[in-house]
Amino acid sequence: MTEEKPPSRSAAASGGSILEIKVPKVLPVLPLRSTVLFPMSMTPLTIGRAGSVKLVDEAMAGDRIIGVVAQKSSEVQKPGPEDLYPVGTAALILRMIRLPDSNMNILVQGLQRIRLGKVVQTDPYIKVEAEPVPDETEEQSLESEALVKNLVSQFQKVVALSPQLPDELAITALNITEPGRLADFVASTLNISGEERQSLLGTSSARRRLSRLTELLARELQVLELGTHIQEKVSKEMDKQQREFFLRQQLETIRKELGEEDESARELKDLKEKIEKAGLPPEARKEADRELARLQRMPGGSPEHSVIRTYLDWLAELPWKVETRDNLDLKEARRVLDEDHYDLEKVKDRILEYLAVRKFRQDMRGPILCFVGPPGTGKTSLGRSIARAIGRNFQRLSLGGVRDEADIRGHRRTYIGALPGRIVQALRRAGSRNPLIMLDEVDKLGTDFRGDPASALLEVLDPEQNSTFTDHYLDVPFDLSSAMFITTANLLDPVPPALRDRMEVLELSGYTEEEKLQIARRHVLPKLIRENGLDSLGLIVTDEALIKVIRDYTREAGLRNLEREIGNVLRKAARKAAEGEPFAKQLTPQVVRELLGPETWLRSPAEAITEPGIAVGLAWTAAGGDILFIEATRMPGKRGLQLTGQLGDVMKESALAALSWVRTHARELGISPDFYEEADLHIHLPEGAIPKDGPSAGLTLATALVSLLTGRRARPDTAMTGEITLRGRILPVGGIKEKALAARRAHLTNVVLPEANRKDLEDLPPDARRDLRFHFVERLRDALEIVLEPAVPASPPGPGERPAPPGGAAGADGRARTVLRKKRAGAPASSGRRSRPGRVATPARPRRS
Repeated sequence: MTEEKPPSRSAAASGGSILEIKVPKVLPVLPLRSTVLFPMSMTPLTIGRAGSVKLVDEAMAGDRIIGVVAQKSSEVQKPGPEDLYPVGTAALILRMIRLPDSNMNILVQGLQRIRLGKVVQTDPYIKVEAEPVPDETEEQSLESEALVKNLVSQFQKVVALSPQLPDELAITALNITEPGRLADFVASTLNISGEERQSLLGTSSARRRLSRLTELLARELQVLELGTHIQEKVSKEMDKQQREFFLRQQLETIRKELGEEDESARELKDLKEKIEKAGLPPEARKEADRELARLQRMPGGSPEHSVIRTYLDWLAELPWKVETRDNLDLKEARRVLDEDHYDLEKVKDRILEYLAVRKFRQDMRGPILCFVGPPGTGKTSLGRSIARAIGRNFQRLSLGGVRDEADIRGHRRTYIGALPGRIVQALRRAGSRNPLIMLDEVDKLGTDFRGDPASALLEVLDPEQNSTFTDHYLDVPFDLSSAMFITTANLLDPVPPALRDRMEVLELSGYTEEEKLQIARRHVLPKLIRENGLDSLGLIVTDEALIKVIRDYTREAGLRNLEREIGNVLRKAARKAAEGEPFAKQLTPQVVRELLGPETWLRSPAEAITEPGIAVGLAWTAAGGDILFIEATRMPGKRGLQLTGQLGDVMKESALAALSWVRTHARELGISPDFYEEADLHIHLPEGAIPKDGPSAGLTLATALVSLLTGRRARPDTAMTGEITLRGRILPVGGIKEKALAARRAHLTNVVLPEANRKDLEDLPPDARRDLRFHFVERLRDALEIVLEPAVPASPPGPGERPAPPGGAAGADGRARTVLRKKRAGAPASSGRRSRPGRVATPARPRRS
């Protein structure tokens, strides 16, 4: 490696200024890749191309002045004149060093800008006629002075923030007074792209160069300030972590010197012992050992440390092998069930059957029961009573409004704050693998973009699958086959068929008056006296007072309102005692009336039927059975039928079918065949804010129309239900038990039912069958004969009275009853098909006829 220096005859070597060096007219051109040389700046270059090496050799033998020009594209290996930028820099080679690999390093200093002119030579290197490009002459102004000062200030800030630029550059910039030289100096040190450097080199105006450099410096300053802020933030965090690490190391050393056990080691030891005692199955134990090994290798300050620790805690605390022993004494179980609940014989028998089979097979899987019934009928409390009777731990999960599938299956551990699902959480709280878990309000599960919780329950409630239930958080199977699941619902319609198929449905209908009296006497009243601390008052509530509350202040299938009203009576009596007022310790119906005020409900709907055109139907709602009034009226018009009362599509179709049947049999019923030609009919169901739907209102709709058109009033003590066809047949409907109990609560005495529903009376309590008289019909004509009162014989009009309109009741009832008696004997038998109304999705409580 040899070094060559310029001879002493050069201006620079002889003590002259570099500015005095004269640039020849013809210059050899040295192409550069991605490098731009500015006047008065020095740059080391590496020469490797053969033509460039020959150029440097010949220049070193001469005046050492060459033209340095940047290539337009760095990928061109042997550039021609067209591949070079038109503006470059004349430079002096200050030093040249030959390298062993035939390459050379040279140090060049820029002299002045040049513009490439005529090409003189292209091989082995390019020679051109170079034209000097001096800076434009510009007058000194305040703007130029401001640009210089601003540039120097910004450059000083960049130098202070940039670790690559030495601090001496800022001092050098302060000492340069000429604007053009200052711009070239700053541009040569600034970290900008090759295109931006070439643009500055090609600008002959110093003011424009200063202005452009100000923009580039502002951008560079912003980048450096942001980088400095990030670096300070990272450095601060690293310093904090290093400090904590050193403190932990010191603390560990101090504990060792004092002979104390490390807390983290003690926690790991305790956790390992808990996992050993938990009795995990092989797959879960393998996962626990793997995570425990990771935890031992992980520093305590790591965020993953707490995640693994929480996961191992869940694995260790789940009851993998802990079981409670079932109480298989059937007599004791029966005593507990009878003590907590009155009646409900079907449910009690099913639980006793399960216990009886458990005596013969200990590994029997728990049943999946579903209690369906109106609110307040004791579904939730019955689950707690069953758990007490069979000696199992009880856990209740409310599913109303749950929309996220992760509530059932849990979240995966990759999410922040992940936890197991509600099933696994219930098992942990229960402390045994065979608890009784009640899934309350399963019919009110929701569905949205987060998944379908009802579908997630399929594995939980399937006896063939739940032995390997896998929670997303645990990610290991857990055996749920020993657990006993009980679900509750007000309606079965919203429950998906696949989920319904996995459950054994037990229906809980509403209570009769006698059952409510017994429950209030045995359970509700003692509970309220105990909870309100009224034992010292010695209050005596008579059966008549309780019946008064049941009949006149509540009308429901369940017991919630009854409990509230009895509580109101007791609290009002307690207030009088606390205020020192005289009060009756024996609560009679008269005292109840004084304390609760006027009766809330009419005892009978008889007074509501005052004229023809009104009929009483029976409805089936989510809250149990209820009575339903249907009103019909006629007005002048042209064959119009108006239906109001927020009716569903099915009930509207039943009204149209009823009208068609009446028009078809108008002559037989004693109605003028043209009654519909110049009249409009309006059918209304009161309580219009409540949605109503279902086919079983067809019989009541037809009865209201016939009553209106014949003038025969419907019997006020009779209610009815049934679906009708255009041929006048009455088809079976659902909810017979609930509807019959609603008729009894309303103190009706007669109920008209389809013949095919006769078998459903077996589910009715004996007192309900005793108090109600049931009429079973197959044809609409037979039902009308039972429900409608006989027609009043027409009397001649008095003075000033108008005669009865044609087609009314006068003279028509005898003919209609004769035709009905003739037709009754040949009525065909009804089919056994049961029709149940569809579900109405509405926030209000729908009524189903």
